[in-house]
Amino acid sequence: MRTEQIRRWESGALAHAVSDPFAQGPLPWLRGSENYFDDGQVVPWYVDVDQSGILPVQRERQAARGRRAHHGGPRTADDVHCQIKGFASSCGGVAPGESIDFRVTVSPPQPFSVDVYRIGHYGGEGATKITTSPRLSGIVQPEPLVADRTASCHHWWLSWRLQIPDYWSTGAHVAVLTTADGHRSHIPFTVRDRDPADLLLLMPDVTWQAYNLFPEDGRTGASLYHAWDEEGRLLGEEDAAVTVSFDRPYAGAGLPLHVGHAYDFIRWAERHGYDLAYADTRDLHSGRVDPTRYRGLVFPGHDEYWSVPMRRAAERARDAGTSLVFLSANTMYWRVELQALPGDAEDRLLTCRKRQGGGRALLWREQGEPEQQLLGVQYAGQVPQPHPLVVRNTGHWLWQATGVAEGDELPGLVAGEADRYFPRTPLPGHTERILLAHSPYQDASGSRRHQETSLYRAPSGALVFASGTFAWSPALDRPGHVDQRVQRATANLLDRICRRH
Repeated sequence: MRTEQIRRWESGALAHAVSDPFAQGPLPWLRGSENYFDDGQVVPWYVDVDQSGILPVQRERQAARGRRAHHGGPRTADDVHCQIKGFASSCGGVAPGESIDFRVTVSPPQPFSVDVYRIGHYGGEGATKITTSPRLSGIVQPEPLVADRTASCHHWWLSWRLQIPDYWSTGAHVAVLTTADGHRSHIPFTVRDRDPADLLLLMPDVTWQAYNLFPEDGRTGASLYHAWDEEGRLLGEEDAAVTVSFDRPYAGAGLPLHVGHAYDFIRWAERHGYDLAYADTRDLHSGRVDPTRYRGLVFPGHDEYWSVPMRRAAERARDAGTSLVFLSANTMYWRVELQALPGDAEDRLLTCRKRQGGGRALLWREQGEPEQQLLGVQYAGQVPQPHPLVVRNTGHWLWQATGVAEGDELPGLVAGEADRYFPRTPLPGHTERILLAHSPYQDASGSRRHQETSLYRAPSGALVFASGTFAWSPALDRPGHVDQRVQRATANLLDRICRRH
């Protein structure tokens, strides 16, 4: 299959048939980037350029001035040529004092370097560079091993081991890989909590891997959604992988689909001084973090795939008085298993049977434990076009100081996917419960549906909030999507959980 036919899938959004209008979203603008064009314009590490190494707008400007293009800009590596691609060998977040291994392939072989950034506010920069590797020797690693559509690169040689200093802050990090000839890719990883904090932010690495189609090359890669046939055509869930491996890069630029949702929340929360610790959802699964240590757990992005231990840990935390904050939709939809690799590397394989092999799909709601029993609402469907979020019960403290009135519409705030209350589905135990939005929208067939935002107080005193829409986190700090009313409502919720008043 020709490269031109493959490239249209590189965004991942088309490949996964995801209608989320935010998709990966803009990542932090790093004004400290060392990549400049000849007019002094700074290019951040997440901006793609064409094969000549310049931005399309830059080409237009230079053509208008009759100037020759500068060819020194970064170029995003792809899954067809694998100019540079890599992954982190870890079973979740890595704690200060521990080490993390990076396994990287470089084609053609040449030196490369790794810049490590921590995501945060940083005065509007969005991230800060915290370390740089020595100059490393890049090699072409072996082809992925494939068994029953499961592609794995666990046999790749070690490229760089990063020792995490004791003084590093917990947080979301990105390793930016750059070859000597200017190709670039990324590896996300988490430095998990060590010290007590008010809120534990859980990065949805299990869901990220479910969507990962690496290598997106028209023949080898597979996710829990798609695989390729012999002629390079993309197949659906019935023919997709049943098991996927964490031991492989992410497709395309090396960042997971929807990763921007978590980064939106992080920038906003750190700007406002919330006391955050960080972990991956695999840490929740394995028990490497104790969720009852915190006043609240925050699930900032699309978090669709949950194991039994993950759910039990969240339920245990709620019943111990720890609040839960779900800032997306379609949470905890599929029930999955995490398994060890041969040789006892923990939590390296993710399995979800879905619709293969007959029998009932492994939906939580079809296994007798609907999501609503924890969230207060549950998944209703996709939202083809953004619709307004229609606020309800505006006398409630969540809407305090937002300026909203009953029935006000917040434009574009119901998007991607939506949750609602199902009257025939059991609710969790509660002492108080309220729906804070009831928003009509049309689904892909033109049928009228509605979205709802939920909040309840468990008998333990814990609050459980579910936004019921993909658009909540982007409204906190996504350029072009910020809504001050959502910012204020989120602050009201977190302030109450953190007992700021």
